[in-house]
Amino acid sequence: MALIRPFKALRPHEKVAHLVASLPYDVVSREEAAELAKGNPLSFLRVTRAEIEMPADIDVYSSEVYARAKDNLERLKNEAPLLQDNNPHIYVYRLIRESNAQIGLAATFSVEEYENNLIKKHEKTRKVKEDDRTNHIITTKAQTGPVFLTYKGVDVINDKVNQIIQTERPIYDFKAVDGVKHTIWIVPDNLVDVIVEAMKQVDSLYIADGHHRAASAVRACKYMMEKNPSHKGDEEYNFFLAVLFPAEQLKILPYNRVVHKLNMSKNEFMEKLKNNFDIEETNNPLPSANRSYCMYIEKKWYSLKPNGNVKPGNTLGDNLDVSILQNYLLHPVLGIEDPRTDTNIDFIGGIRGTEELVRLVDSGTAEVAFSLYPVSIEDLINISEAGEIMPPKSTWFEPKLRDGLLVHLISDYF
Repeated sequence: MALIRPFKALRPHEKVAHLVASLPYDVVSREEAAELAKGNPLSFLRVTRAEIEMPADIDVYSSEVYARAKDNLERLKNEAPLLQDNNPHIYVYRLIRESNAQIGLAATFSVEEYENNLIKKHEKTRKVKEDDRTNHIITTKAQTGPVFLTYKGVDVINDKVNQIIQTERPIYDFKAVDGVKHTIWIVPDNLVDVIVEAMKQVDSLYIADGHHRAASAVRACKYMMEKNPSHKGDEEYNFFLAVLFPAEQLKILPYNRVVHKLNMSKNEFMEKLKNNFDIEETNNPLPSANRSYCMYIEKKWYSLKPNGNVKPGNTLGDNLDVSILQNYLLHPVLGIEDPRTDTNIDFIGGIRGTEELVRLVDSGTAEVAFSLYPVSIEDLINISEAGEIMPPKSTWFEPKLRDGLLVHLISDYF
């Protein structure tokens, strides 16, 4: 049984929503965040990436950065302004990018269900990143951006969402600078119970993106429980902010790879590839199906297809294209043992296209690039159900939710 819960969102005035809304903190570098916020004092990046206002040599994980984030949130409450809804709501959040639309429910979800694996994960989290967002939540007393959840769609919920879109006036409706259109509606009170009851028939939810946000919300909850002698279990910190989308609407883009140094000649490299892959020159930079790759090196594209030496893996994750590439090429040929930590490899989100792969190789930043076929949402769900962990940098979701449009305030006790 999945629990979805209305909450009182802290949110910007309609006239400035487009100025407040920002890309998720973890998809932009410090330099990119600073450029995006430049000239815009209302940018929510000043809360989620407060280090952009501080000296370049400051430790981004220092207490001063979190204190600045808290101060900036308070400033935005007054200057934007950001106002908290008087009553708890569920919100409909629609994103449109090009011809692709996805429509989700923004609400809060149970930390307890996360811990009991009713909200399923597919990714390992890194302690340093967990520490960062946990400290951010505890200092600001807010969850400043949503987790991205998915589930197997339910007809009655889809019908009610479509009814809302057709009959209700949105509270926000704007196109961001990247061309993505963001529209948000408040679910009418008479439909909230219908949605809540329908969600109780859903067995599992799945984290599509935002594992560190979810894990950090759980850690912040435990901290606040210990600090609250009157803890009951219904306090806001027992729930985390998320937007829940039907799986059938989601679009996953590939997470491509570039390798900086071959440490061998091209001829030697190509010969080693033949042990596990059939190779042909191609004019197409995109694989046409799974279990195939396109490789760019010295201004030429090649098609790679695993040969008979590539055996079926023991787990679902072992049979993903990213795993085959890692286990039969990146590790044995190029010595990249752990892609999470090896500095010889970088990951390029599919939104940047294969043009970015060509640019990086032609500029000398990398020596070889690999274009992958995207993982399917079915793969993600099946691996989550099996309790497995997907390889690092397997999925890139587009379009991205915006931080700052719906903020969850989590504590009245500190």
